[in-house]
Amino acid sequence: MTRRGPSAARVAARGLPAIAVLAGTGCWRDGGSPAPAVPPPRDAAPSEAAARPASFGCEFADITEVSGIRFAHVTGARGEKLLPETMGSGAALLDFDRDGRLDLFLVSSTYWPDQAPAGAPGPRSALYRGRGGGAFEDVTEAAGAGVEIYGMGCAAADPDGDGDQDILVTGVGATVLLEQEGGRFRDRTREAGIGVGSWKDRDGRERPGWTTAAAWADLDLDGDLDLFVASYVQWTPEGEIFTTLDGVTKAFTTPDRYRGLPPLVYRNGGDGRFDDATAASGLGGLEGKSLGVALWDFDADGLLDLVVANDTRPNFFCRNLGGLRFAEAGIEAGIAYDETGRARAGMGIDIQDTANDGTPRVAIGNFANEPMSLYRWTGAASFASEAARAGLAGPTYAPLTFGLGFQDLDLDGALDLVVVNGHIEPDIARVFREQSYPQRAQVFRGRGDGAFDDVTAVAGPAFAVPRVGRALAAGDIDSDGDVDLVITTNGGPPAILRNDRKAAASSRYLRVRLRGKGMNTAALGATIRLTAGGVTQTRVVRTGSSYLSQSELDATFGLGPQATVERLVVRWPSGAEKVVPVGALDRTIEVAEE
Repeated sequence: MTRRGPSAARVAARGLPAIAVLAGTGCWRDGGSPAPAVPPPRDAAPSEAAARPASFGCEFADITEVSGIRFAHVTGARGEKLLPETMGSGAALLDFDRDGRLDLFLVSSTYWPDQAPAGAPGPRSALYRGRGGGAFEDVTEAAGAGVEIYGMGCAAADPDGDGDQDILVTGVGATVLLEQEGGRFRDRTREAGIGVGSWKDRDGRERPGWTTAAAWADLDLDGDLDLFVASYVQWTPEGEIFTTLDGVTKAFTTPDRYRGLPPLVYRNGGDGRFDDATAASGLGGLEGKSLGVALWDFDADGLLDLVVANDTRPNFFCRNLGGLRFAEAGIEAGIAYDETGRARAGMGIDIQDTANDGTPRVAIGNFANEPMSLYRWTGAASFASEAARAGLAGPTYAPLTFGLGFQDLDLDGALDLVVVNGHIEPDIARVFREQSYPQRAQVFRGRGDGAFDDVTAVAGPAFAVPRVGRALAAGDIDSDGDVDLVITTNGGPPAILRNDRKAAASSRYLRVRLRGKGMNTAALGATIRLTAGGVTQTRVVRTGSSYLSQSELDATFGLGPQATVERLVVRWPSGAEKVVPVGALDRTIEVAEE
């Protein structure tokens, strides 16, 4: 089987349509007449915000060159513009060696069969051990962490409950589970019973699936970690659909031309094996084109629900019914479509209580000329769209957004938002001059009331550099108390961005690390609530979110000028609560489940 994409002549011979790229639609459509464009939004943020000069309490510096990271994502591209080549890849910040410092796992794709350079080793994923102060060393070989598949994303957790974090790597045609034993990883995918899914082509042949985002969580509350894996589209190299910008040259095809795949759900058997519970979960009949998944207990019943961002398909809202069963209610809940009834091209996703009012908001990054989606949980089993009111619709309209995440970057007690952008088509500026292939990431400062100010211009030189951005992972890389960032680049090196706070002397913080009991050693699914100055902030310990990536599990609470914490409460996955004495600030405290 060749991995070469079809020429225009081969496409014509098959009777497949050519597809033109249209500005303002958010996806590629058939023919040459444009579908109705989405008009640029008019943000409805308070008018006084526009007059207030943008300011920010921190700047970011790109320390990649001095960090010791020597990694470049490989797409395997040879000019044929096969769909997967523009999608990757992910990253995870984890502490695999349990030394208290964050390590970094980076996913690579690889060469297509018969196209590898002669004598060259195949590209692999890489593991870098954190040495402190933002420095890393490559331990891929020593740890046995090199994975050679056409990788997409990753998710790290401790599903076997031995205290070591294992890593799941998703990809085109393969999913790999790396199980860690005392600092060494080995491939246990087959023994664990985890797969990539499959589908049948029009000739009845079984084809492997394409997995993307993943999340570990105790979805059935039996004490161990189950696994949700998102899937993308039914794709094979020989079935690549010809798409063009100019009527002649091949361009990257968008997913609306392919059928979607259902997510995969695995129940942890507690013995190192997983049972495929997709059909029994109620999600096996879904046709997604999923790129992001985020977890939150919306109805406060103790069960984590799922929100899944779909690319040119309605987003999913999977209500957890217990027993690893779900009911998909995206349309009923008002999160499946935008305000005009269109399915946007959803990619990255995150959920947080951005107004510190106990109400979660869901942010989803979308295609170019589609504003970011921001949905507020109404408490009545539904969501309300508020991207414009929050000041996010206008600034996010033009870019193509992949990774995103809420973090309190300046430690003032209000969550900020980082957005990673980059187009899928290298030649896009040749046809649409208002677009570009590399794009700048964006930073939005949270005001604490659910609204945001665009502070990209004052966020430091690292945000002035356009990149073909994809994943975003956040964590305290240099152990100085604030949150740093990792941005991956499609077909290039990652960017390690150090947070240099200007207001370090006046912004206090508290970082909380949980230790669960039994097999859920990181207490995934626990909720942490911190009250200071009469304001309560909420964090949920979880994997997933962003795009194909994972941020650190420790929770960072910014306190601004507050000198004391009035109350810190941990609600464990079991439902038990623990009030935690705090004492001194500006440190990381570890809380163990009793």
